[in-house]
Amino acid sequence: MGRAIAAALAALAALAALPGCTVQPPEGEGKRRSPVHIELPDGTPSPARTPTGDGSPSTADDPPDDDKPRAAPPAPARVLWSRGSTGRDVRELQARLRQVAWLFEGPTGTYGEQTERAVSGFQGKRGLPRTGRMDTVTWQRLLRMTREPGRWDLYLMGGQPADPPDPRCTRGRVLCIDKTSRTLRWMIDGRTVSTVAVRFGSSGTPTREGVFSVYWKSRDHVSTLYDSPMPYAMFFSGGQAVHYSADFAARGYAGASHGCVNVRDEAAIAELYAQVRDGDKVVVSW
Repeated sequence: MGRAIAAALAALAALAALPGCTVQPPEGEGKRRSPVHIELPDGTPSPARTPTGDGSPSTADDPPDDDKPRAAPPAPARVLWSRGSTGRDVRELQARLRQVAWLFEGPTGTYGEQTERAVSGFQGKRGLPRTGRMDTVTWQRLLRMTREPGRWDLYLMGGQPADPPDPRCTRGRVLCIDKTSRTLRWMIDGRTVSTVAVRFGSSGTPTREGVFSVYWKSRDHVSTLYDSPMPYAMFFSGGQAVHYSADFAARGYAGASHGCVNVRDEAAIAELYAQVRDGDKVVVSW
């Protein structure tokens, strides 16, 4: 009997030594509980529980907290320019679209059909809504892909404002030609009658500067030196003349003349040719 009691005491001591387990005190009516609590599944899943802000568990079925802030939906992209818009910003848009080969005309400074189609194509290529309108999201994407346009990118095909006229242009009948702003003013007694964009010679064949006069007009002139047409030519210095240039009309300032003063607006130079007389002054200046 002594050996049996000693064995029972040893077994109880071994159970008490198990990590994480304790001997439970008697529970009602002298019943004893197992030192290890095991919960058997009863076929009903317990609700998922997640911690709440105060550390207590919360079930998935808890009602939502209406006081919690919710993320606002993204605001729709704001339209910056669309068909009919005009101005310097539209010129920049068109110049940037030219850089990525989505537009080949202008810049004109007017948001027309060609610009709308170019914007729509650019948007579709990048998975943006094809609205044809330049919005803030499309504009940011275009900015990342292009560089800041220079002045003559913005006015590649003309349209730039003229600088103030040279003081030598303020008296008499004068073709006042400014190399800085690349413009020609037709002036009579200090009043500007008309202004057109012009192009000059390259560094190898520069347009001469100074005060000259028109000494010969030739409506359908063809250059004997370069075998190229020079319509509405008004010669003022050697073989240099003011005349219409189809190349300037097509390429803008991407090209240059052989020293002449090119005009790209044929209607404008036709009107100018009709008004200018032999002997009228020509001033070419920076």
